[in-house]
Amino acid sequence: MNIQAEKLELMRLILETDNPGILESIKKLFKTKAQNDFWDTLSLQQKDDILEGIQQIKEGEVVDYEEFIKQHRK
Repeated sequence: MNIQAEKLELMRLILETDNPGILESIKKLFKTKAQNDFWDTLSLQQKDDILEGIQQIKEGEVVDYEEFIKQHRK
């Protein structure tokens, strides 16, 4: 499902609920997300590792998952 379809489905579910607890939980999720971006909680080393991994992917330095698993299951 694409992101727009996901948003529409969430909107439908929100509009159909009469449960104030669900609505409050959703509000808390958005407030928490707005306040705490996970990136800001990572160490410099973790950020560097992630950025290095992204660069490796862009450069095609990837390993097929199935092949990796086959090698390590022996």
